[in-house]
Amino acid sequence: MKTYRDIAGDGGSNVLGQVEARQSAVRGALSGVGHLVAVGSGKGGVGKSTVTLALARALCSLAGPSGGPLRVAILDADLNGPCQARMAGLEGAPLVPLDGAGRLAMPRRPDGIGVVSLGSVLPGGDPLTFETVSTGEEQTWRATRELALLLQLLGAVEWGELDVLLVDLPPGAERTVQFADLFAPLVASPDRLGFVMVTLPSDVSRGVVARSLAALAARAGRGGTLLGYVENMAGYFCRDCGEVRPLFPEPTTVLDTPCLGRLPFDPALAELCDRGWPAGGEAEAESEAFRAAGETAEAIAKLLELGEGPGFRVQGSGTRSRDEEAVR
Repeated sequence: MKTYRDIAGDGGSNVLGQVEARQSAVRGALSGVGHLVAVGSGKGGVGKSTVTLALARALCSLAGPSGGPLRVAILDADLNGPCQARMAGLEGAPLVPLDGAGRLAMPRRPDGIGVVSLGSVLPGGDPLTFETVSTGEEQTWRATRELALLLQLLGAVEWGELDVLLVDLPPGAERTVQFADLFAPLVASPDRLGFVMVTLPSDVSRGVVARSLAALAARAGRGGTLLGYVENMAGYFCRDCGEVRPLFPEPTTVLDTPCLGRLPFDPALAELCDRGWPAGGEAEAESEAFRAAGETAEAIAKLLELGEGPGFRVQGSGTRSRDEEAVR
């Protein structure tokens, strides 16, 4: 298949010029973003969006190099299943144009986390549709329009100065590599693009994630770093006994990448998402899954070299890792 640069005589549409202009606009919009971290899963139903929001909440509670909290935002790249707006409590929040800036103001939660999601503008339950005259190859046209819309969002939003922009990717093993190739030319340098995979502790889930890992490994040298994976629903938290108990059989499939953290299934975390995740409060303080998300966020921030000194921890958590408890 020919690339845009192979097109000769485009009838005056200047396709190549349009593509380069779009990429230039996105690079300009992202110029203040320190790290773009894409969160993928390879498959659906593993709680990737919940993990993304939990990581955002935990990251913004970490002290960065300057001593202040890390500046974090989320881009909901799952255009057909956008749920970040609802889970973050920003459903119905408009994307308001900034005066004279030519860009859109990013909706923000009270804790400062910015969330850009089509769930803010699409009524609940309504699908994302595109006008088309094609019938036989509509899926090809739709995929192109979806990626074009995502690039338009990236270039239109005023992201400002961010330490981390988390991108909640749509499911699909092939989508991870697709977005790796999409984002690589848009970041300031290859080491500013990272990938975190989310899986369940089951052989089926790990098998799908392994395909994504192999595909990412095959594109080595083309930009982006695989940070590791997060194991979601790694047991369930029993409030009666205060322990994490097994939820799945012990998997035999080994993932050839570091495990950044394990989050147990915790009804408190589901309650936070259903309620728009109010910052602080009893539900967050008592959630074992959120405590684990804090440790995972700290591991990611260290890999990105975002924190330093004694203030680099989940502020006010007062929690220790299981390894630290074992030492005691």
